[in-house]
Amino acid sequence: MAIRRDTKLLIGLGAFLLLLLGKLFWIQIVDDRYKASADNQAMVYNTIYPSRGIIYDRNGLILVGNRVTYDIIVTPRELAKIQFDTLALAEALNVTPEFIRDRFAYYKKYRSRIGWQEQVFMKHVDPSVYMRFAEIQYRFPGFRGVARSTREYPINAGGNLLGYCSEVNDDFIARHPGEYVPGDYAGRTGIEAAMEQELRGKKGYNIYLRGSNNQIKARYKDGEMDVEAVPGNSVTTCIDAELQNYGQRLMNNKVGALVAIEPGTGEILALVSSPCIDVNCLDDFGSHYSEIMANKYRPMFNRAVAASYPPGSVFKLVNGLIGLQEGVLRPETMYPCHQGYHYGKNKKLGCHSHPSPLNMEQSIMMSCNGYYCYVLKSILDNRKYKKINEAFDKWREYVTSFGFGQKLGSDFPSELAGNIPTSKHYDKVYRKSWNSTTVISLSIGQGEIGCTPLHIANLAATIANRGYYYIPHIVKAGNGLEIDPKYYERHYTMVDTTNFKKIIGGMYKAVNAGPGSGATAWRAAVPGLDICGKTGTAQNPRGDDNSVFICFAPKDNPKIAVAVYVENGGFGATWAVPIASLMVEKYLNGDISRPDMEKEIMNGNLMHKVRPYK
Repeated sequence: MAIRRDTKLLIGLGAFLLLLLGKLFWIQIVDDRYKASADNQAMVYNTIYPSRGIIYDRNGLILVGNRVTYDIIVTPRELAKIQFDTLALAEALNVTPEFIRDRFAYYKKYRSRIGWQEQVFMKHVDPSVYMRFAEIQYRFPGFRGVARSTREYPINAGGNLLGYCSEVNDDFIARHPGEYVPGDYAGRTGIEAAMEQELRGKKGYNIYLRGSNNQIKARYKDGEMDVEAVPGNSVTTCIDAELQNYGQRLMNNKVGALVAIEPGTGEILALVSSPCIDVNCLDDFGSHYSEIMANKYRPMFNRAVAASYPPGSVFKLVNGLIGLQEGVLRPETMYPCHQGYHYGKNKKLGCHSHPSPLNMEQSIMMSCNGYYCYVLKSILDNRKYKKINEAFDKWREYVTSFGFGQKLGSDFPSELAGNIPTSKHYDKVYRKSWNSTTVISLSIGQGEIGCTPLHIANLAATIANRGYYYIPHIVKAGNGLEIDPKYYERHYTMVDTTNFKKIIGGMYKAVNAGPGSGATAWRAAVPGLDICGKTGTAQNPRGDDNSVFICFAPKDNPKIAVAVYVENGGFGATWAVPIASLMVEKYLNGDISRPDMEKEIMNGNLMHKVRPYK
């Protein structure tokens, strides 16, 4: 018998009602997710902030640790629901009523943007104030105290290097969508910024039920749905904390930078920018910001990786190596120098007084300008190249194989590429009418060459390794942390490794030939360390010449390579040589055998010579 149409409709309606009732039963009784969502307005989520990971030096010393501080947090949207006793709140927090009113006015103005997001009302509250407020915070709905871990620094080793953390702003939040909300902290500079993802950890929260009078009643589901905070991962750096601290003291009252590298790994042992930021300013950087920014010597500027300097005479080593590789120079080649190199009509690139002529080792030992003018000219006028552009482009290719003119790829932020000029640049400047003597200043690391102290230290490491380098880096692998495989790769220059031995002989004599020999770096000598080095004196349009020195030690199986750059320090031998030598001795021997030199350097003050930066 056929079912009537109205019966079918009744059956269909009944089935739909059963399905609807079943769904409602599932939502309201079985699946708590929907109940939790519906109850959301009656629940309070208290954020638990994780402790950031600890930063260690290469020997296990703590560079950056944690200590507990206390903040007062507010949910501004809550403030619109109640009338506040402003005087009572001000008394509880030990602030003025005007402070409370100003903050309330700010929240009212930006209420639509802030929404239900928690805001830091006061940070780094005195523990006694925090404990007193915790007892009576129920009287002030929307407010709560929260314990945080903030940074502490057991040793003053690298304010610029370590970097600082601060509360994120709107711009930072916009650049990291979904990762941060107001009240969160993040690393902003240095290692704190570079390793933010490892160090930051993950926030947790406790859920509480709120009564009709806005008071917290109990844990939601006895804490079953709470989420624990996950501490950040610790990071071990390549830095030697004691060496870093020692380098800072040597560079005190001087403007410039110091970089020390372990040649066999590319690990950065010390990275000093002077003047530097004292680590005591880092835990509450905001309160020191105005003072730091007002410093006319720009301590925020990390000169070690971001200052573009002319390398000066240390660059002669690069030109010498290119000359050897190109076959236009041999170790026994001798060139004259009569107080400099004379060319064109009454033109001269000057040099200091020394014996003449010299062979290659002697030219390095005495740092002869004239010798390397001849070397560069022979490279650029090499007949195997059809024109100057072709020869120059080949020269530039050699130079960039040493890492110059490009970012080295370090894991440290804000690294500068520097500059190695191109033939097209000179074509444009000189309307395609130029030759080897037009660019002769490049022979001694002047002219358009710009590089960072990190580049110069990498040159020292490359020569120490006899022709290759590892990309300099700050962070070590270990404890579950992997570093980019590129830091394990050797980067060979275009110069054959056998040619480096010929250069190193001159660097050894520059340090160890003794006073009276004409050696420019004899003050760097330390018995038993076999230091090899090269001085540099770089022209500075802002006053006295810059003092430059690179070195490595020991000569065989080197353990450390150092570059020192002191603005307005004069001759390389005056300031850069003793600073680098003391760093090498400190690292290899642990003790200093020349206390008078150490005292002289640490007490030296060159700030009056440095023209303030705009």
